[in-house]
Amino acid sequence: MDLPFMQGNGAEHIPTFLTSLAIGLLIGLERERNPSAKAGLRTFALVALAGTLAAMLSQITQSPWVLALGLFTVGLMIVAANFRTQTPEDDPGTTTAAALLVCYLLGAMVWFGADTPALMLAIVATILLYFKPELRGWSQNLSRRDLVSIFQFAVLTFIILPILPDQNYGPYNTLNPHQTWLMVVLISGLSLAGYIALRIVGQRYGAPILGFLGGLVSSTATSMVYARHGKNEGMVQLSAIVILIANLVVIVRLGVEGLVVSPRSLPTLLPVLGSGLAFGLAGTAFLWRHLAKSADLPLPEITNPTEIRTALGFGLLYALVLFFSAWLSDIAGSKGLYTVALISGLTDVDAITLSSLRLFETGKLQSSQAVTAITLAFLSNLVFKFGLIATIGGAHLAKRCAVGFAAMGVGMGAGLIWLQ
Repeated sequence: MDLPFMQGNGAEHIPTFLTSLAIGLLIGLERERNPSAKAGLRTFALVALAGTLAAMLSQITQSPWVLALGLFTVGLMIVAANFRTQTPEDDPGTTTAAALLVCYLLGAMVWFGADTPALMLAIVATILLYFKPELRGWSQNLSRRDLVSIFQFAVLTFIILPILPDQNYGPYNTLNPHQTWLMVVLISGLSLAGYIALRIVGQRYGAPILGFLGGLVSSTATSMVYARHGKNEGMVQLSAIVILIANLVVIVRLGVEGLVVSPRSLPTLLPVLGSGLAFGLAGTAFLWRHLAKSADLPLPEITNPTEIRTALGFGLLYALVLFFSAWLSDIAGSKGLYTVALISGLTDVDAITLSSLRLFETGKLQSSQAVTAITLAFLSNLVFKFGLIATIGGAHLAKRCAVGFAAMGVGMGAGLIWLQ
């Protein structure tokens, strides 16, 4: 029988065991810092090596039971360690026990050639162990409402999405329940990330982070919230910065949507978005020079982006925009599509963006048509939000935002003209 370990003198396996040893030392180094932990540097190094040795013997004997027996032995060792008398300050051992089991399995992965994933997982495990206080503080900062948001997103993603049929229905074959809900999950995921981060970060990092996270969740809601605060003379500059950053994030968000939904559109889409972002950043930087520092920047109250009603509303809007885009572009050419973009973009840029990219992917639109529709929707949305800002926040705030909004619009328009 030709056994892999018996070929040569075995020296070729030294890097494998060194990798396993490094994994054990990395995780063990973190555990060694905790005086009450029941395992430290040497124990973790030995457990990782044991995993590699057990995997090697399993391959030699062609019996998986050797590897399973090693895992069982590590488990017994953990149980025995927990039988000794504990003091109130002692580590209860559950985290260390789990880390030991992971370490053993990572050592086994190294033998079977999965060095890179094993090292990546070891680094992730060490980070999780090291940042225990931060993770605990993060979880304690989440309210019941925040946890409900996470659970609702899990329902949207892992319960509803898998059961929906991935098949085209209706006129122009535009209605695909699975694809429609996938867009709902994408937008809900982006919004949820900003929503949770906004709740955790709060006011600690001022205007830039509030504008960025607010833009991830809802640039329109963020613009309205800070338009109200902009009525206060002392809050005009800060409110304008938050609003401008939130709307710059929309451009970045559109790029992410293009990357996920239609990577083939990026050579056409990114120059237009990049031009709008560059011009917008220049306009925002111009206003930033005159920014007055303030410690009391209010936190925007933004609704949960993963509520079933919100998700259903966006799914319905997406399906309608997709249908009308396909229908009007069929009977009226690009003018029909652009009309839908201008109208739907007033309140929501995501729906027309995802619809246009979807139609491009199915061959119903050219990339230039899709990007033009996205640009028109963005410009329409800017005009709508500028009207809200002027109405709610007054002329003073509108004047502050005008430069940044105009810069974004000119940048997107210039990129579109260059595309033509």
